[in-house]
Amino acid sequence: MNDSIITVQHLVKSFGVFRAVNDITFSVQRGQIYGFIGANGAGKTTTIRILCGLLKATSGQAVVAGNDIIRFPEAVKPRIGYMSQKFSLYEDLTVRENLQFYSGVYRLKNPDSRRQIERVIQELQIAEFTHSLVHDIPVGWKQRLALACAILHRPEILFLDEPTSGVDPVARRAFWRLIYDLASEGTTVIVTTHYMDEAEACQRIAIMHDGKIIAQGTTDELKKSENAQTMQQAFLSRVKSAMESRK
Repeated sequence: MNDSIITVQHLVKSFGVFRAVNDITFSVQRGQIYGFIGANGAGKTTTIRILCGLLKATSGQAVVAGNDIIRFPEAVKPRIGYMSQKFSLYEDLTVRENLQFYSGVYRLKNPDSRRQIERVIQELQIAEFTHSLVHDIPVGWKQRLALACAILHRPEILFLDEPTSGVDPVARRAFWRLIYDLASEGTTVIVTTHYMDEAEACQRIAIMHDGKIIAQGTTDELKKSENAQTMQQAFLSRVKSAMESRK
């Protein structure tokens, strides 16, 4: 039985002559943690934005939670949560005020709104910061708040675009525990990352390079894949070159 909640076929996104996403095909099963890994510019974020209905594809097919997002991109938005690379929080508002704002965005009505806000405050353990301005709280806690805002309406699918970039290792591990908890409750999680250890935490991985998926499968399958090994070596070489250029 096919239990795919996302099905993508021959998806293309071009910006002029440049193909940011170049004919990719994949599917994600309901309740799965699915990871996109690749260097900056590989096409990960563009793919995510298309699946969220935020960016129009040039060609191809994509069905997300039963919705054809190529034809009807707005239809999927009530059923997904999205956490972008940059925290889309209002730093001059308190933690609770941010949650109240996003409750309005998702059109949650009282008392459901109050109940959902209290739920995410407890689940993400941010009660001690509820009356603090977002500007004044640590980055790791901003990250938790961004996730809280993304799951206020209990989405079926959660898109996380490099959610732990710039966060210390302790906060990263704590954040991934939250991801596991959400997946265990049935939420499908799509995450982009350039951290190899985070990719290994996913149940299935797609490796992107120059807009293409060059390999996909489980961690064990990819460790045996020649394409994946080549990509990993190229990726590590880029990182090494970037670090040396900063010296």
